[in-house]
Amino acid sequence: MAKEYLEAGKIVSTHGVRGEMRLKPWSDDASFLKGFQTVYLDPQGEKAVKLSAARAHGNVTLIKLEGIDSIEQAEQLRNKVLYIKKSEAKLPQGQFFIDDIIGLQAIDEASGAVLGTVSDVQSYPANDVWVIRQGEREVLIPHIPAVVKKVCTAENKVYIHKMKGLFEDED
Repeated sequence: MAKEYLEAGKIVSTHGVRGEMRLKPWSDDASFLKGFQTVYLDPQGEKAVKLSAARAHGNVTLIKLEGIDSIEQAEQLRNKVLYIKKSEAKLPQGQFFIDDIIGLQAIDEASGAVLGTVSDVQSYPANDVWVIRQGEREVLIPHIPAVVKKVCTAENKVYIHKMKGLFEDED
């Protein structure tokens, strides 16, 4: 079942003395949170807090939460994971949440054969790597346009080009 609230990142330290914090974002873009007015301090969305400001600062996001006005208050949130409401996110065309990818059926684009199910997504600097589970066996595929041809979350499918060497049954 898809989650309604997704992890956005983790508060790793304070920034300055007026309650600003450094958030290590768990997204491709440190400025992703700029599009949100509210973040949540729990995965159920019960502890909402207004996001007063968010800006990219290198590989972190500097955030200011309403009601956090001192370094002491900000320090109490260190190592806290922040959540966003998935329905409030506006993703660019062709981008997906990892939560939307896990569980998709991997289909060979040429033959239509089922290759397995996406069981994990691993993030690396060059590109993500998707883990396709085939029973007890796992196949790692790079998330690049030459391999991942089409993602259809509505159909619960992802279409894969079986490049030579990715699957054992290749020539």
